[in-house]
Amino acid sequence: MSVLGLDTSNYTTSAAVFDGAEGKDTSCLLDVRPGELGLRQSDALFQHVKRLPQLLEELAGAGELAEIQAVGASARPRAVEGSYMPCFLAGESQGRGIAAALGVPFYPWSHQEGHLAAAAWSAGRLDLLDAPFLAWHLSGGTTELLLVHPKGPTVTAEIVGGTSDLSAGQLIDRTGVLLGLRFPAGKALDELSRQADSCRKPNVKLKELTFSLSGMENQIKALAAEGEDPASIARFALDAVCGVVRLATVEAQDRYPGLPVLCSGGVASNRRLRYVLTEFCQAIFAEPRYSTDNAMGTAILTWRALKTGEQP
Repeated sequence: MSVLGLDTSNYTTSAAVFDGAEGKDTSCLLDVRPGELGLRQSDALFQHVKRLPQLLEELAGAGELAEIQAVGASARPRAVEGSYMPCFLAGESQGRGIAAALGVPFYPWSHQEGHLAAAAWSAGRLDLLDAPFLAWHLSGGTTELLLVHPKGPTVTAEIVGGTSDLSAGQLIDRTGVLLGLRFPAGKALDELSRQADSCRKPNVKLKELTFSLSGMENQIKALAAEGEDPASIARFALDAVCGVVRLATVEAQDRYPGLPVLCSGGVASNRRLRYVLTEFCQAIFAEPRYSTDNAMGTAILTWRALKTGEQP
């Protein structure tokens, strides 16, 4: 029994097939012009419409679409009232059309639910979805610390902490573009930071479980204006993110003792962040490829819903 999942986020088009144990996924990053910090929703939507058929043809060519029993897609950013982003219309509309043509059920999910499911499965801990846990959703647009509870085939997530302004991904991407790197800049900034011999120590204040990163962006701009070494600036930005996320995680573990911590989202693929949270907080991480935007989590949730007969 195999199912198809689609995800059309602001920067990645992806499709995946899952059979309850194994999965196959394919994806491609959207094109962002050099020097720019992202895409307009209309541009993202246009690119998704063009690229989804190519990804589906790739899966079909590998014999993965022969016996699809259900289709799922990310239909909104979060599973809360009013959550909406036009780019998800591409995956949802094509998913509904494919399901109708095949005569199989269609299941809409949130992008965040998919991230959590993909991270848990990739880490070999799909069991996490069946009990409460803490989770970080760290991406280009989101830096949220979540208290997660099971809800049928999926989960429900309550925001208990995170950033009050810039997301971790925004700080990283803006720093990278400032230093002449291509957007999205996470991987390149990580590589550049390894060349730093030393750097100033960032100080991000934590209030309860919430923090602000806008002050760090101002400091980074000041360092660049002073002619600071780019590698040191890269290290400063990543240290700021890693340091405050670690502090918030430790505080959350004190408040919610005994709950595991799962890390998802593109920023969770950062080498230094993975080391810090694994070493000091015993956090659980997905493989880097399943930390970034992907359709595997959407497919996993679709399979769970089909198996149990429960609606999301």
